Amino acid sequence: MLVDAIRAEGFRLSKNRTALFWSLLFVPIVSLVIGAITNFVLKGSETKILGDEKMPAELKEALGRGTLDMGEALVTAAGNLANPLVLLFVLIGAATLYAGDYRWETWRLISARNSRVNLLLAKLAVVAVLALAAMGFMLLGSVLENLIKAAVFERTLTLAMTGETIGQFIGFFGLSWLRIIQFAMMGMLAAVVTRSLLAALFVPLVVGVAQFFTPQMLLPMGVTPDAWLSVLVNPGASIDAIQAVIAGGERAAALPDGLLLKAWVGVGLWTLAPLAGALAWFRRQDLSKE
Repeated sequence: MLVDAIRAEGFRLSKNRTALFWSLLFVPIVSLVIGAITNFVLKGSETKILGDEKMPAELKEALGRGTLDMGEALVTAAGNLANPLVLLFVLIGAATLYAGDYRWETWRLISARNSRVNLLLAKLAVVAVLALAAMGFMLLGSVLENLIKAAVFERTLTLAMTGETIGQFIGFFGLSWLRIIQFAMMGMLAAVVTRSLLAALFVPLVVGVAQFFTPQMLLPMGVTPDAWLSVLVNPGASIDAIQAVIAGGERAAALPDGLLLKAWVGVGLWTLAPLAGALAWFRRQDLSKE
């Protein structure tokens, strides 16, 4: 029955071309266009930038004629797959899935054919696949952007994928996917509680912005960024801490003791608690009048 529900949700989403465009294609296309324009602008200003001693060394290095390691570029891209733009636009598709039946008053037509838990979990499964697809398009856009960069600056392409590099890529990719799912969980809870598509879209954004500023608000109260309270209220910082451990080196060594455990607890809490709340609320919800 769960498989049937997943197929139905996937079919319905596949017919919503607008949601698919904004969730899957918009951000990669914009990122690719901006990246290409940036490379051409830098190429046009190459002489001026290299001759200016005040320019950052990283910028001058980017203009060099050395090799461009696509393996390293993929690892960097994988660590940035859950950036705010991706979270925002994947949330468009997620909110459409979560709140669409409330908007079109179709819950009562399908709830008789399957259990409510299966119906909600099916939406979550399709969102998980949507997130993977969006991340795949982002990676493709990053590859194309680096190919353009190599062509513009006449750099030689290499692909050095060691065991460590592959491990980092898988770790970053999985962590980015988890972050997108965790963010979408707030949209599911908001959709079930409010029965509103706009709430499913904007509540996670408001909560996400509030989470970002919470550690700065807690610091004057004597609560340090690595304290339990600061970590638990800001899952984005928890993701950054776990990412630092995956990256290793100085980033991992600089983390306070015990922060990794707190980070995993924080991410798990913000992923499972909204899911449990949405399932519990939905099972007791009156769907006769959506």
